[in-house]
Amino acid sequence: MSYSYKFTKHAKIRLDERGILLEWIERTLFYPQKIEPDKKDPELLCALATIPEFDNRVLRVVYKPTEDTLKIITFYFDRSMRGKL
Repeated sequence: MSYSYKFTKHAKIRLDERGILLEWIERTLFYPQKIEPDKKDPELLCALATIPEFDNRVLRVVYKPTEDTLKIITFYFDRSMRGKL
């Protein structure tokens, strides 16, 4: 099954603000090195992947899976995960 994705309004704003490339978000979402549940909301998942092009920092993409779409809530470089993947 293939998934499509969409950004929440919050995530669209962050895309412009944070300078994180769409390619990195897609890579993390579809080819994560790790997936874990969100600590605050059990309906959300977090995909994590190292981004070699950005000093091997770990990108965290928080999303809500539905039947056919991954709803991206937010994303950021997770300093607490540096060197752990």
